[in-house]
Amino acid sequence: MKKIKAIIVSVGALAMPYIAQAQVTLTNPLGENDVRVIIGTVISGALSVAGTLALLMFVYGGILWLTDMGKGDQVKKGKDILVWATLGIILIAGAYVLTDAIFSAVLTGSV
Repeated sequence: MKKIKAIIVSVGALAMPYIAQAQVTLTNPLGENDVRVIIGTVISGALSVAGTLALLMFVYGGILWLTDMGKGDQVKKGKDILVWATLGIILIAGAYVLTDAIFSAVLTGSV
């Protein structure tokens, strides 16, 4: 049994260079080769998704506030959602300005 395993390992080791020479071509689905541009695109996309979620929360908080019907508990919940959504939008805008300044400084050398 040990001899069979040794033969299989030996044949596999001898065949490895031929297997490694197999030509594999991969196409770049992003169309960009610069890593800095790819990272900037990913960050821009993530900020867009976060901004969309903040806007949806803003609308949800407004709907809660409008549909309270005199109970009072939905008004407080709606106000809290509106405040946190507003803070989220401010945070997202600040993150966008900061990343834009950093990437323009890295790519062009000036802010």
